[in-house]
Amino acid sequence: YFQSLERSKETVLRQDLAVLRDAIDKHKADVGQYPASLLVLVEQGYIRKIPEDPFTKSSETWQMTMSDDPESAGVRDVHSGAEGAGISGTPFEEF
Repeated sequence: YFQSLERSKETVLRQDLAVLRDAIDKHKADVGQYPASLLVLVEQGYIRKIPEDPFTKSSETWQMTMSDDPESAGVRDVHSGAEGAGISGTPFEEF
């Protein structure tokens, strides 16, 4: 039962990350640079709201990777801020 719950949370985490990453990519394609924050994606209509990380139960714990390119500064990628690892042993921060 508990493994099934963990697997469900991992599925939600992967889906949330896919949605956020897709929104980041669309913003980059439309505007020509990465968004300054995840909130920009909401403000500009790329997503309705910032999802909650299913492991931290917060929308404030996402770990953002910023772009190294000064021509296109902003959030380039996003990862879970949860500690620990998934069922396969992969740390949540590497999902």
